[in-house]
Amino acid sequence: MAAISADAPTAGAVTHAIQEGDVASLRRLLDEVDDLATSTVVDACGVSRSLLHIATDFPGNFPNGPETVRALVCAGADLTARLIGSNEETPLHWAASTDDVAVLDALLELGADIEASGSVIDGTTPLANAAAFGQWRAARRLLHHGAATNLWQAAALGLAERVERLLAEAPPADDVTNAFWCACHGGRRATAELLLDRGADRDWVGHDGLTPLDAAERSEATEVAAWLRSAGAASARRGT
Repeated sequence: MAAISADAPTAGAVTHAIQEGDVASLRRLLDEVDDLATSTVVDACGVSRSLLHIATDFPGNFPNGPETVRALVCAGADLTARLIGSNEETPLHWAASTDDVAVLDALLELGADIEASGSVIDGTTPLANAAAFGQWRAARRLLHHGAATNLWQAAALGLAERVERLLAEAPPADDVTNAFWCACHGGRRATAELLLDRGADRDWVGHDGLTPLDAAERSEATEVAAWLRSAGAASARRGT
């Protein structure tokens, strides 16, 4: 595997071809440059990403994304490639993070691991990224493809039956509270009510320094926010 500086002409050309959806130019570069498909591009901070990471980088949803992914994999790109630097996410994690459903489908059809570890959220799967970042189309698509869910993910996605089954296993109180926060973040009143009934801390100051009410308001989950306010829920942002 070769490492290419992000400042190098080859890196610029292949990044432009990938993110502009210029599949013809991409294929030409892959033919002309030895081992390009398996190369990594290294930025000034030392973060190293594969070409599939470049195809799924923020903001994602680049033109001809699925065709680009297929061209890269056909040329030898590694679906299991890990980011080297701030975390170890795979390209599938990144597609989930940007709600890029078309590319997510292409990666899975080509054999990407739906349960790959490495999420920047909690070290787990691509579903963690989709749920935490509110990328609900990607989250639902991952469920369609058979992704497993833990308690907080099931709560955020409104999977009430799954939440009830996991609560029957008597999870720690902190996990119940975290799942409640995530249900409010996802605007899922039914699962939020289940978790509150099981002892979740309604006013926990959690992720990003937000209470569940703050999380619901940030997500524009107006029904859940109104329900929480009517119950006297606190806001860390407003100091109440």
